[in-house]
Amino acid sequence: MSSLFSVTDAAAPDVAVEIGASRVAAASIDRRGSQAVIAAYTIEPLPPSALVPSLTSANVADRAAVLTALNRTLERVGRPGRVALVVPDSVARVSLVRFETVPSRASDLDQLIRWQVKKTAPFPIEEAQVSYVRGLRSDDGQEFVVSVARRAVIEEYEGLCGEAGAHAGIVDLSTFGVINALLASGVAPAGDWMLINIAPDSASIAIMRGSDLILLRSRSADAGGSAVDLMHQTAVYYEDRLKGTGFDRAFVVGIAYARGDVDQVRHSLEERIGTSIESVDPRQVATLTDRISAPAAVLDALTPLVGVMLRDAPEGVKV
Repeated sequence: MSSLFSVTDAAAPDVAVEIGASRVAAASIDRRGSQAVIAAYTIEPLPPSALVPSLTSANVADRAAVLTALNRTLERVGRPGRVALVVPDSVARVSLVRFETVPSRASDLDQLIRWQVKKTAPFPIEEAQVSYVRGLRSDDGQEFVVSVARRAVIEEYEGLCGEAGAHAGIVDLSTFGVINALLASGVAPAGDWMLINIAPDSASIAIMRGSDLILLRSRSADAGGSAVDLMHQTAVYYEDRLKGTGFDRAFVVGIAYARGDVDQVRHSLEERIGTSIESVDPRQVATLTDRISAPAAVLDALTPLVGVMLRDAPEGVKV
């Protein structure tokens, strides 16, 4: 999966930062031959409502608090000058667009995709940052995974990094970082599989066919409903509209943020899709230097960071 918003830099940095609704997290990776090692990581909580992810309006409510947390995290991972930045899913709208015939010129394809997403963008397309990559190829044509964000919102996050002395060379969504981590680890099956990514402000469900995204649905906490509700609606769409026949595997990140009893939520999710749901472990693709067992919350925080840093791993097709 390639960068969704910023394509200035070709290769992923060795330090990644996530700025989210409840925390700022950072991690650095050492590459020791073919082995990736998480050399350092840190997580700083944010005060309630200091940052409120939104597709259309300003996200940073308490700039001083977010900057303080960001500076602390960067200090603990070596004060990098260049980082990969992970932002909440809520700041972008992701859609799948299919064309029977793809223009040969990149500029024509760009115009065609922008014209297509202009119809549903909640703001003028002139204010949008549009990014896309090729998705599933079928007899019906070529799909593209298209991400649309308000440019001013992305600049808020990039501006925070810049003020803290770190250039954000890559900007990706949390769920895409998690998918990249799973693809790089080699645990993702060739058939259909599901990822549930739960955050304090939202929940996202991605359905993959091998290394291709075939469905992504997100819901903010303000919209009401639970991860189980979103799962039910997504599963119905998968079965009815995509003619899905079931999932080889299913993964979850952030289940502690789910509303209600965690064990009951997991049981309800598993009951709906008919398969067990596995927690994602970033140590399958990047080991920890101290080799000490990490709490689930730490592993959840590390997963999108590891994914965005290993987005160039040969095992995965990058979105």
